[in-house]
Amino acid sequence: MRISDISRLAWEQVKRRKVVTGLCMAGISIGCAAIIVALSIGDSAQSYTEREINRSFKMDEITVTPNGGIPSQGGGEGSGASATDAKLDPGRLTAQKLKIVQGLQHVTAAAPFQELGYIQMTTIDNKITDLQLIGTDLRLLTKYDHRFKQGGPSDSVGMAVLNYGATVGLIDVETRQRLFDQLNTDPYNNKIMEQYNSLSMLPSDMYKQQVQLQSHDPASQTGQSLVSSPLQIVGILDSGGNPDMAMYDKKIYVSLETGERLVEQLKLTSGTAGQKDVYNSAIVKVDSTDNIVQVEKLIQKLTLTTSTNLYQKEAIADQFSMIKKAALGIGIFILIIASISIIVAMTMSTHARRRQIGIMKVLGANMGQIRNMFITEAALLGMLGGLLGIVFSYLIIFGINKLIGTAGMGMGEPLVITIPLMTLPVGIAFAVMTGVLSGIYPAISASRTNALTAIKRD
Repeated sequence: MRISDISRLAWEQVKRRKVVTGLCMAGISIGCAAIIVALSIGDSAQSYTEREINRSFKMDEITVTPNGGIPSQGGGEGSGASATDAKLDPGRLTAQKLKIVQGLQHVTAAAPFQELGYIQMTTIDNKITDLQLIGTDLRLLTKYDHRFKQGGPSDSVGMAVLNYGATVGLIDVETRQRLFDQLNTDPYNNKIMEQYNSLSMLPSDMYKQQVQLQSHDPASQTGQSLVSSPLQIVGILDSGGNPDMAMYDKKIYVSLETGERLVEQLKLTSGTAGQKDVYNSAIVKVDSTDNIVQVEKLIQKLTLTTSTNLYQKEAIADQFSMIKKAALGIGIFILIIASISIIVAMTMSTHARRRQIGIMKVLGANMGQIRNMFITEAALLGMLGGLLGIVFSYLIIFGINKLIGTAGMGMGEPLVITIPLMTLPVGIAFAVMTGVLSGIYPAISASRTNALTAIKRD
C-alpha cells in the first residue's frame, strides 16, 4: 500500500464516523484553543505592561549623575593620566562628557536635567503651587516622549515650559491658608478634605501666562522670600498618562541660561547649581532597551554613575513566563483528557473494524501498513481538531477584546490582545502530537489482529 492509499483510507474512516470524529475534534480543539489563547494573552499582556511601565518608568532611558562609575586607569589626574582625562574632570558630569555621550552609538538624545530644587510658583492672579525647577534644553523635551499640549519650546531667556501637573491645583493664597487652618483645626472633617482635594485636581489655563518663582532667603532673619523676574509660559506638556496622578508630579522646565539667572536671583544652592557647564543630572535616551546595558557600560567609563529601570522589564518577563507556563500546563492537561477520548474511540473503532482489518491482511496488507493507517487516522483527527481550535481561539480573543473595550480597561493605550502567528503552529503541533500519541496503542492493537479469527467471528 502506498502512502496515498493509507491516507485515503484514513480520511474515509474520519468522514464516515462523524459522531466519533466530532467528539474527538471537540476535545482536541478545546485544548488547542486553550494553549493558543493562553500564549496570546500572556504575550499581549506582557507587551502592554512593558509599554505602560516604559511610559511611567522610562526603561529606555539612563539617568546619569556625577561621581562613581568605573575609575579611570592610572588613578585620576596623576602622572599617568592624559591631558584629555584632566579636561574631562573625572567624577563630575560636565558639558564635555555629555557631548561625548551624545556621540555614542544607539544614543538618540542626551541632555542635562539640572535639578535646581523645589520652589514656589506664583501667578499674576496670586495663585500658588510648589513645584520642581529643572534646567534643560527645552528643544529636546520631545525626544524624551514629552508631547506639547499647548505651545512649544523656545530658546529665549525668560521662557518656561510647565508639565501638566504644574497646571493642576493652583489655589490662591487666601483660600489655601484658610483650608490649611481649617484642616489643622478639624483634620477629620471630610467636607473640608473633599473641597481641598477637588481644588487640588482642578487644572488652570497657564499657556502664555506670566509667573514668578520665589524661594526662602537663607540670609534673612525674618523669613523673607526672594522673587525671580517674570517668566513667560510658552508651552504646556501633555499629561502622558493618568491625569488624576498629575497633581503629584509638578515640574517647570527652563533653559540652562534661564536656570543660571534664576540661581543668582533666588540664591539656589541645590547640587551643582551656579557652576558653569557642570550638571547634577542628565538623561540619556537609547533607541532600544536591548542596548541599554551596552550604552550604560560606556557611560560608566567616563567615571559617571548610571541608573536604569531595566530591572522592571526583567521582573515582568519572569512573572509572565510563570503565567504562560501555568496556562500552557492547563492546555496540555486538557489535551491529555482529549487524548483519552481518542484512545477510547480508536480502540472501539479497532474492535468494530476487525473484519475490515482481517480482509486487508488476507489481501496482503502487513502489520506496518495497518498500524500506519490507524496512526494517520489519529493524526488527521488531531490536525482537524487543531484547525478547529484556531477558529475557536480567534473567536475567544475577539470576545475578550470586546469585553475589555466595554469595560474601558487601560488608562493610556488600550489593551488589545492579538494572536502571534508563532502560536498557531505551536497549537497545531500539540494537537497533531496528541492525536498521534493517542493513536499508537489502538494502531498496535489493530496490527496484531488475527485475520482468520476476525473473519470467522464476523
